[in-house]
Amino acid sequence: MFNTNDILVDKYELKKRLGQTAIGHQTWLAIDILTQEKITLKLLAFSPQMQWEELKLFEREAQVLQSLQHKRIPKYRDYFDLDKDLGGGIAWFGLVQDYIPGASLQELVDSRKIFTEEETYTIAIEILEILSYLHQLNPIVIHRDIKPSNLILGEDNHIYLIDFGAVQAQGAVTGVTFTVVGSSGYAPLEQFWGRAVPASDIYALGATLIHLLTGICPVDLPHKDSQIQFSDKVNIADYFRYWLEKTTNISLEKRFSTAKEALVSLQRKKLVTTANNSKNKLVQPHYSRFLVTKKDSQLCLYLPPKMNYQIGKSAVLTIIFILGIITLAFFPFSLLVLLFVYQYFKDMRLVFLEQSFKIQRTIFGLTYQSINTSNDEILGVFLYSSSDNHQVKIRTRKRNYMIGENLKEEECAWLAKEIQDWLYYHGN
Repeated sequence: MFNTNDILVDKYELKKRLGQTAIGHQTWLAIDILTQEKITLKLLAFSPQMQWEELKLFEREAQVLQSLQHKRIPKYRDYFDLDKDLGGGIAWFGLVQDYIPGASLQELVDSRKIFTEEETYTIAIEILEILSYLHQLNPIVIHRDIKPSNLILGEDNHIYLIDFGAVQAQGAVTGVTFTVVGSSGYAPLEQFWGRAVPASDIYALGATLIHLLTGICPVDLPHKDSQIQFSDKVNIADYFRYWLEKTTNISLEKRFSTAKEALVSLQRKKLVTTANNSKNKLVQPHYSRFLVTKKDSQLCLYLPPKMNYQIGKSAVLTIIFILGIITLAFFPFSLLVLLFVYQYFKDMRLVFLEQSFKIQRTIFGLTYQSINTSNDEILGVFLYSSSDNHQVKIRTRKRNYMIGENLKEEECAWLAKEIQDWLYYHGN
């Protein structure tokens, strides 16, 4: 319909068709004849086959762009329409913006580029700064289509957010809209249900970053309980992996609620991790008996008995029965036996999940203490020392829980830091 060097509305000269667009949509690199500046020109055909909703979205994009002032969002310039005579028998609408020289992240991924952790971190920060601006406007602006093809890596090495064709601007973002927009693999479930909120953009950002790190579109990655499984395909710091898992959590309530919250969390955890990676980083002492297991969203610290044993429950009952007889017959001696059993055959398991932690203590496989408490109750994790006895104290609003006994100071410091770091990375 349109060709190179065509001039529209006596002002814009078409130079190059940009990208792949849907039927009835065209995007061109053009020249503003008056200023000789490069511009991006988006065109929409108003044909009989077109849905009215497409025109409404196109007009909404123009209206929203006029109100935006951000250095990483191409500036709005003009909006016009062409009558049927000029558009080959079809009415066309045009939207003009500043042109950003560079390449989309999708183009870079298609060229088989795999982004490093540092590159992806920088991209995340810049996009979050843009989204923070959008999400703090009144009314709030939700982009609803964050994905690699809508992010331009400019020649100045900064990221620009383009294509506001799916934008939602409304005062009450918690309401339901029946305009379902977004791209498969990047849009969260609530968006396909017609409910987009700022956290929906956060999910799309997380999915985009996973795509950059893995080189695989999120829809093609394995999913478990609707959660993107990517950990085994990347080599990144724990803080960044936890952060990405939180941004792409299928549950809206477990995601970051705003871009500002996600930005602060990402910057803060990077700072803490950088400090922890210094030469003074605490490591588990070689003599420590604690067995540490980390998987998915779980931290398990197991302190085995000082004396290994292989014994069945029937044998345990027999021993308890014999000790009972000894207690009756030789009371002072039996106390020593019981103390020995308690000291050398007890074990302890401390398990942290995203929402709670559990402490379980057993002797011969029989539980004599089991505690389950919400992580929200934790006020802090501290070192506790008395003479040569070092322990870790988990302080909650209701009581304190002591972990380990007669630990060396070095081991105690490592254990406390292990717990503190895990809680920190799994918090906001």
